[in-house]
Amino acid sequence: MKLRSADWYAGESRNSYIHRAWMRRGVPSDAFEGRPQIAIANTASDLTPCNAHLTEVAASVKNGVYEAGGIPLELPVVSLGETNVRPTAMLWRNLAAMATEEMLRANPIDGVVLLGGCDKTIPSLLMAAASVDIPAVVVPGGPMLNGTFRGVPLGCGTDVWRLSEEVRAGTLSQSDFIRSESAMIRSRGHCNTMGTASTMALVAEALGTVVPGVAGTPAPDSRLLEAAHGTGRLAVSLVAEDRRPSTFLTAGSFRNAIVALAAIGGSTNAVVHLLAIAGRLGLDLTLDDFDRIGSRVPVLVDLLPAGRFLMEDFHRAGGLRAVLREVRDLLDADALTITGKPLVDYLDDAPIWDPEVIRPRDAPLVAEGGIAVLRGNLAPSGALIKPAAASAHLLRHRGRAVVFDSIEDFQARIDDPSLDVDASSVLVLRGCGPRGYPGMPEVANMPLPKKLLAEGVRDMVRVCDGRMSGTAYGTVVLHVAPEAAAGGPLALVRTGDWITLDVEARRIDVDVPPDELARRAPDTQNFAAPARGWERLYIDHVQQADQGADLDFLRGSSGAEVLRESH
Repeated sequence: MKLRSADWYAGESRNSYIHRAWMRRGVPSDAFEGRPQIAIANTASDLTPCNAHLTEVAASVKNGVYEAGGIPLELPVVSLGETNVRPTAMLWRNLAAMATEEMLRANPIDGVVLLGGCDKTIPSLLMAAASVDIPAVVVPGGPMLNGTFRGVPLGCGTDVWRLSEEVRAGTLSQSDFIRSESAMIRSRGHCNTMGTASTMALVAEALGTVVPGVAGTPAPDSRLLEAAHGTGRLAVSLVAEDRRPSTFLTAGSFRNAIVALAAIGGSTNAVVHLLAIAGRLGLDLTLDDFDRIGSRVPVLVDLLPAGRFLMEDFHRAGGLRAVLREVRDLLDADALTITGKPLVDYLDDAPIWDPEVIRPRDAPLVAEGGIAVLRGNLAPSGALIKPAAASAHLLRHRGRAVVFDSIEDFQARIDDPSLDVDASSVLVLRGCGPRGYPGMPEVANMPLPKKLLAEGVRDMVRVCDGRMSGTAYGTVVLHVAPEAAAGGPLALVRTGDWITLDVEARRIDVDVPPDELARRAPDTQNFAAPARGWERLYIDHVQQADQGADLDFLRGSSGAEVLRESH
């Protein structure tokens, strides 16, 4: 097989001379003679603390690539830290994917190892790899170890939401809340709950893009470095066998990812990411597939935010393969992994070591806990709810809307003692979709009114066109599409309207006659104003949540060919 990099390095022309000469800096003399050039797309950054250790992981990948006869080339790519980037990391996911795609295509590389951890990094890397379609494999950075505060394990993210609400309710002092800060993040790695980072690492393995058994390995665990070394070796063989994303990622692969997402009680954010990845591959994945395939799958993993334990416990209890073995009959048996073997081939020797953390199929945490897709006159193109993280008594509910037109409006009024709200009200936050904010921020799990917290209320129905953190919980209807800023019915809801939620019936409706809704004019003054640069491009081209919130001109693979020579 002719290597792609030979288009740069082979021959005696002036151009090949330039390419080789500038890359010679200490590499072996045969580095350009038939040896696969393997990029290591590294999202390490001191400003992405969950990914800061990936440079050490990259060193192990390099060793594996060298050992297998390849040439490793570290390629820093756009890194998105969920906790730091403003206004929201999701605004930049498509930019990170586009920039990585262009760098993979523009450079003389034959394959790539993708190093990601924090929420948007693995999705953006997979979107890029699917678009350029060269051999690619993921090494997830892994979760942090369990931290404790006052003798109780802390779930990073989830316990931020819980403890901050206790402060607002007056049941936890501000000083104790601040004391917990240093215990929240115990080690290197991403969130130790079943948040978006953990979810996307595990889903990427179920999809087939991670070596089976690797996802979920804690970041400080030396077995992660061993796996990174082995993945570097594998990357070289992927090039020899021309195993590209388009050759093994199929509808069956996405079926397995959806089953895994449901069984682990994973983040709702995985839906928008999987839709975007499938779109880059040209596969027809829809919201309805998530409900049809995953909504009746039992939740088997007892992890925060839906359960009790954390990712270190999950790894100890058997990890993803143990979960998938329990739902093996729901998986596509023909769907391949990056190794060339079907996913199901890795499930024979995958016992559950702790049935408290990973439940057997006949004793699930939630019998039917997969993400449910709702439709109705409030969400014609769909909305999501995660029943496993919701309150059972609110899954069928009718309440009076209390509407907020922006995050700023919400923050200004939610704790006003005169706000006309009670425990049965439905909090509605709009202007938070892909266009409206812009970037679809994680604000759907709105804090509850302080006066209701003081009364002991800990959950209410909330409706939003934005997202919520995968570490969050509550009865939250989110990803409402079309969003308010795109002309969706959410823009027409007024305070005092009655909203009906029926998860079993898969409905979310506002009880207003159609002719009355048609007469109403949306209030658009709080939606995102025209901007410059990336934000302008994003607002003009971003698709709705039900299509993955990708840019409309990036759907479908563009391939690896570079049409023009530079010299």
